[in-house]
Amino acid sequence: MNSPPRAGGAPGPAGTRQARELLRVAFGPSLVALVVIAAVVLSQLLIANSDMTGASGAIASMWLGVHQVPVSIAGSALGVMPLLPVMAMVYGTARTTAAAVTSTSWFVTRWVVASALGGPVLIAAICLAFIHDAASVLTELQTPDASRALGGVFVVHAIGAALGVGSRVGRRLLRSTPLPAWLPDAFRAAWAGVLALLALSAAVVSGSLIVHWSTMHDLYSITDSMFGQLSLTVLSVLYLPNVVVGAAAVAVGSSAHIGLATFSAFTVLGGDVPALPVLAAVPTPPLGPVWVALLIVAAVAGVALGQQCARRPLPPLQALAKVLVAALVGAAAMALLGYAGGGELGNFGDVSVDQTTFGPAVFVWFAGIGALTVAMSGGFQPRVRRPAPVIEEPEPEPEPEPVAEEADPDTVEIAPEAVVAVDEPAPPIAERTAPEPLPADLDAEDPEDHFMADDDMRGGRDGTTH
Repeated sequence: MNSPPRAGGAPGPAGTRQARELLRVAFGPSLVALVVIAAVVLSQLLIANSDMTGASGAIASMWLGVHQVPVSIAGSALGVMPLLPVMAMVYGTARTTAAAVTSTSWFVTRWVVASALGGPVLIAAICLAFIHDAASVLTELQTPDASRALGGVFVVHAIGAALGVGSRVGRRLLRSTPLPAWLPDAFRAAWAGVLALLALSAAVVSGSLIVHWSTMHDLYSITDSMFGQLSLTVLSVLYLPNVVVGAAAVAVGSSAHIGLATFSAFTVLGGDVPALPVLAAVPTPPLGPVWVALLIVAAVAGVALGQQCARRPLPPLQALAKVLVAALVGAAAMALLGYAGGGELGNFGDVSVDQTTFGPAVFVWFAGIGALTVAMSGGFQPRVRRPAPVIEEPEPEPEPEPVAEEADPDTVEIAPEAVVAVDEPAPPIAERTAPEPLPADLDAEDPEDHFMADDDMRGGRDGTTH
């Protein structure tokens, strides 16, 4: 949150910090490039014992050349500008823009983007004025087309600003749109495929330089001075990305051209090439079978793209759509690099890759090998079968329990479970109470014989017996 303005209308600390950030975004990368270019130009003029006439025009021309603006000297057009400086400029713009976009406010973001584009365009206009002024002294120097110069500067810094802002608020921006949520993963996969293709092509170029070491030594021998060899080395490093892009075009089945010389994985047509040591890596006829194996580079790059797409499994249709979008973005990026790395090269003619086949070939490799890799790496989310809906039947209503009738005491029924089994049935009550019959001999005798009188009982007590 910004602090309130101070007395007198001066901005607070937060406003001052934001102003410094905007100035850094607007002029930081461009001023750094100007300082480096000025140091190189002035050192060359001092070593060559030349005066400083037209130094400002040379510095301005080289700054525009960093933004892929063609330079014309003595009627010869230099349209093939090195890719390394423009890639560094895009990286610097993206870095400063991403550092400035720390707020979630779209108002601040718009100001950051406007600064990233407005500052370089202003410097480009100043450089055009310096070149026009120097051309009045140096007739060999020609002022480039103003619309081409301003457009090239705008496009370079627009790409850098888009990358910087996208790295900060890209996902949040996509959430507020109806676009699919896997788009950031597709962009990351495209970036991985492009990096893999360029890295493997650079490895091939390095191996070819080692194989053609003698040719590179002969190209260095065109000058005997240490400064000249150092200049050739610096130029070779600056133009190395151009050669790598040409090798990538050969790897995917397209072709690269340097004037009349044509290079592809299937045929090589010889011709004159500039005496630049890094160009010793180009193949020479007759073409050996090792260059056909260069197609493996394109396949490995497609595998890298497919592995990134398979990190988060999706349903088959969505997974294939993500692979196609990633392949399309990667092919567009490689086609843009191929276009930026080409142009007119004086008497040698056009230096470029075959744009009619380069982009489509990259797309075919990325889409085909990428989709196969996704299928083999488990990038297709298995379709879950939903169980059939269970229709719950209504529970039957409980039947009313029968009302127990009062049992008649005379007709009580005994449940079978209440009957206890016994070994012998109990005898009837009448039989158990009947007296046992007397012996037969007692019935024949007189009952009086069994009675005793009182006198008999007393006599018994005196000890007499009858």
